[in-house]
Amino acid sequence: MSLSAVLLAAGPSPSPSPSGTPTAPAVPSLEDAQESATNAASWVQQNWSTWLAIGLRVLLILVIAAVLRVVVRRAITKLIDRMNRSVNAVDGSALGGLLVNVERRRQRSQAIGSVLRSVASFLILGTAALMILGTFEINLAPLLASAGVAGVAIGFGARNLVTDFLSGVFMILEDQYGVGDTIDAGVASGEVIEVGLRVTKLRGDNGEIWYVRNGEVKRIGNLSQGWATAGVDVTVRANEDLDKVRRTLNEVSEKMSKEEPWNELLWGPIEVLGLDSVLLDSMVVRVSAKTMPGKSLTVERELRWRIKRAFDAADIPIVGGVAVVVQDEGAADPTAGMAAPSVYSNTGSAQAQAATPLTPQSPTK
Repeated sequence: MSLSAVLLAAGPSPSPSPSGTPTAPAVPSLEDAQESATNAASWVQQNWSTWLAIGLRVLLILVIAAVLRVVVRRAITKLIDRMNRSVNAVDGSALGGLLVNVERRRQRSQAIGSVLRSVASFLILGTAALMILGTFEINLAPLLASAGVAGVAIGFGARNLVTDFLSGVFMILEDQYGVGDTIDAGVASGEVIEVGLRVTKLRGDNGEIWYVRNGEVKRIGNLSQGWATAGVDVTVRANEDLDKVRRTLNEVSEKMSKEEPWNELLWGPIEVLGLDSVLLDSMVVRVSAKTMPGKSLTVERELRWRIKRAFDAADIPIVGGVAVVVQDEGAADPTAGMAAPSVYSNTGSAQAQAATPLTPQSPTK
């Protein structure tokens, strides 16, 4: 017996009178109440096992989903922690430690862990919800079709947001850059101060903060990974002794490589590469060295300073540009500050005669 039958049996509808107006329902007698109670009890007795089985099935699905979600989230957390511990031993060199600093590892692990945990929770809870609906014998085909259409519409409407999100996920997974790196993202360049799944925050050279959407980045130049190159060009006279120039540059390089803090900033010997160009009146000698990322300009400035002092001590002039000719100043001319004489100062000049007013003549009688 269905629930509707029980309700109809428990509360009969009022019957209309012969005149067409409904009459007040009759007060149920004791026999009617006993019959209604008997029908309800029989309905519960017939269907309690079915409802109990459905309830236990739903409870079992929820328990399994909750336990599986907790286990997966803990496994993801342990995996991220293991990645952070193993990152310290990249290549077993100082270069590996510089490529991944503490803040960069923290933000990268948080982003990866957040994405993985969100995806795992969505899959587990979504599957559990569909299984519960299936337990109640609800047709899921229209629901899934509607969800698919809604997903396509949202995807078209928020395609830029989806592009930014996916680009951020792959950027973090591939470790293209991180906090502390100096990058050139095409649309902006500067030091990375925050990495997100949708937006990357950069600080420019003048202190400005750039918010760059990850989906707009087409190419990335990371200036903080690997090593940088410091290059200095020294221009000397064409008839200069090259052996003397090389010897002086080697002395500067050897001395600078042994002093602090340059011995830490230099990741390779300072090399005299040779002549970069030879002209009629000058020649250019190229000096290069591998440095710590982001420290090439500092090394170049110090290297130029030392080369200039060493060349002055070795009497090797550095040439280049237009020579400034200094003329000897003669005796001071007393009339230098005076204005040029005017032609009007000479009363006999034609200009003065032309400017002289005419004398008025008396009228003739």
